[in-house]
Amino acid sequence: MNILITGSAGFIGFHLVRRLLKSSHNLICIDSLDSYYDVQLKNSRLKLLKKENFKKNYHFYKVNILNKKKIFKIFKKKKIDIVVHLAAQAGVRYSLKNPDKYIKTNINGFFNIIEASKKFSIKHFIFASSSSVYGNSNKSSFSEQDRIDRPLQLYAATKISDEAISYSYSHLFNMPVSCLRFFTVYGPWGRPDMAVHIFTKKIIEKTKINIFNNGKNYRDFTYVTDIVSGIYLLIKKRFNSKKRKKNFETYNFGNNKSLNMLRIVKIIEKETNVKANINYCSKQAADMTRTSAKILKAKKKIGYNPKIGIEIGIKKFVRWYQEYYKKNNI
Repeated sequence: MNILITGSAGFIGFHLVRRLLKSSHNLICIDSLDSYYDVQLKNSRLKLLKKENFKKNYHFYKVNILNKKKIFKIFKKKKIDIVVHLAAQAGVRYSLKNPDKYIKTNINGFFNIIEASKKFSIKHFIFASSSSVYGNSNKSSFSEQDRIDRPLQLYAATKISDEAISYSYSHLFNMPVSCLRFFTVYGPWGRPDMAVHIFTKKIIEKTKINIFNNGKNYRDFTYVTDIVSGIYLLIKKRFNSKKRKKNFETYNFGNNKSLNMLRIVKIIEKETNVKANINYCSKQAADMTRTSAKILKAKKKIGYNPKIGIEIGIKKFVRWYQEYYKKNNI
């Protein structure tokens, strides 16, 4: 089976490729190595993937998903069976300063991938949405049935657009689609703009940490290998579009636990044995106050079952952080 993974040098893409390298699947991986965050980190991921490619089933292409001609050429040449679309312009606050990039990558780029998937009749289109689509809500936890028409920032709005586009493709062209709403993914090799990475760096360096909403924000932190295990379950799932009642499904991929940001700081303090220097700040307009995933649907339908608790997860991240940055003299 030929599996195309976009954003394969990214955080989640990298971990998914590592998992799939152990299988018999043929992996076609694309990434533009965008400079939104440290390209050296992305190249380090790629170096490790090439080293682990003992079955010779990993093929990497440096391609931007906005290059429709090259994308279609890859689809035609490689005869793709399943697409896992993870490439996107990430970051909530960055979208306030660089909105054009989100429209281009998250909407135009998304269109290129799903249009190629339609043209070359792929068997299953899996893509990453986000918990941010739930937006301005007073609910303490979110289910897939909740409304998603009140995004707090452009990043969330582009993800809602992707969901709408993919639903129409599924309906019109009988395309099996799985939409995955990820909740605050963290772990080794994580993005430097994510909270756990930022907190760890600043605690170790003994510089100030900004805690927004005066410490009243909560997030459903989900360890990256739990996310990857869920995607792997969907890849293994076989679909017969003629027998299915629905060709479009949405799943929350979270940990089903909402944690205060100060709790995260305390755990990192424990693991580093360094006291944090905290600067309490007011709430940011783009920030959700609380995210928490209801994951019963994913558990029931595909067997999704997150296993890594926050204490163990952060311990693993801090160990990786200390080893990686010491080794690379960063």
